[in-house]
Amino acid sequence: MKSLWEQTAELDHFDCLDGDIKTDALIIGGGMAGLLCAYQLHQAGVPYVLAEADTICSGVTKNTTAKLTIQHGLIYHKLLGRFGNKRTKGYLSAQEEALKRYRTLCRKIDCDYEEADSYVYARDNLRNVERELDALHRLGFPGEFASQLPLPFPVAGGVKFPRQAQFHPLKFAAAISQGLNIYEHTMVKELIGRTAITNHGRIHAKHIMVTTHFPFLNRHGSYFIKLYQHRSYVLALEHAPNLNGMYVDQTQTGLSFRNYGSMLLVGGGGHRTGKPGGNWRELRQFVKEYYPKSTEKYHWATQDCMSLDNMPYIGPYWSNTSDVYVATGFNKWGMTNSMVAATLLCDLVQGKQNPYAEIFSPARSIFRPQLAVNVLESTVTLLTPSTRRCSHLGCALKWNAAEHTWDCPCHGSRFTRDGKLIDNPATKDWKP
Repeated sequence: MKSLWEQTAELDHFDCLDGDIKTDALIIGGGMAGLLCAYQLHQAGVPYVLAEADTICSGVTKNTTAKLTIQHGLIYHKLLGRFGNKRTKGYLSAQEEALKRYRTLCRKIDCDYEEADSYVYARDNLRNVERELDALHRLGFPGEFASQLPLPFPVAGGVKFPRQAQFHPLKFAAAISQGLNIYEHTMVKELIGRTAITNHGRIHAKHIMVTTHFPFLNRHGSYFIKLYQHRSYVLALEHAPNLNGMYVDQTQTGLSFRNYGSMLLVGGGGHRTGKPGGNWRELRQFVKEYYPKSTEKYHWATQDCMSLDNMPYIGPYWSNTSDVYVATGFNKWGMTNSMVAATLLCDLVQGKQNPYAEIFSPARSIFRPQLAVNVLESTVTLLTPSTRRCSHLGCALKWNAAEHTWDCPCHGSRFTRDGKLIDNPATKDWKP
């Protein structure tokens, strides 16, 4: 099960670490956030090393739907209610700057970049759409109401963000990774002070940036209760219409759409990792009803880290450190948030002031309704009688019949049928 992106792009390969080295900055994790950190430090002339346990972009990045948009669902009215005008406007401005950086980079990269309008639609109730438009007006952003959308089912309306973008993520990654100081097949097993212990040697660094999707250090930051993972599914269809834009349902369980070349990408079927969900079955039923003349070309699944408050955690890994940093909790919007994270963390490593550091600080309050859900889920799963336990923190694993994997409902680690690790935060295989 390889994504469309994997089958239409080639990435360079890099050697594994051989022995002990020293550097100013160590980046752990070679997805989009890690690569952008490496790229920006390289451009700034800061000595750095990127250590990737497998190969670059072999985790979540290869499975994104690759929308470059500052429209992250109907979140701005929620952020205003939680954080107020200043902080919410800061979040919006950070995303706008990230989009501009992509736009500038993609001018010189052949990565199928194209601008497209973005829409969040409501199938019936317009209450949240109206709230979002009001919030955008207060923030000074020109969101528009869209009453007619080219979707195959009726909608009550939606919010339009003009001039957003989409691209081929692995073609982009292949371009920016050329010439970077990367070690593949180099797994960081633990940190002792500012020394990373890997399977091929030690890396001594002044600053460490953890961009491993879900943070792998359990002793600090409480990320095991601040995050959960959400799984969603994608079909790439031939002989389906060009919808001339990017579309996502206002609800987390709804459908998303975007075109790539002659194909239409339909996403949905989502659920908390380790829980039942619609998966590809739901998508194929939808396609059979609404696009009966289409042909399925590719199918794949992805996974996202969800924060407690719709805001990513970017900054010092825990409150009393200034030289270990984290970027996680992108809430399904990993492309622009990866750029935000890279810019912010690279500024911190260089001792520069960044106007968004406080906004994304992981040290903010954890007292949100989602916290109780995460704690309850972990408690129930930890107490579930089972011989199949996750190698991360010992939660009972659940069988994912759609993908033939063992998944952890607590924190989202995933394993093959015979126990080989697929997705973190676990760092080792599970022994059946």
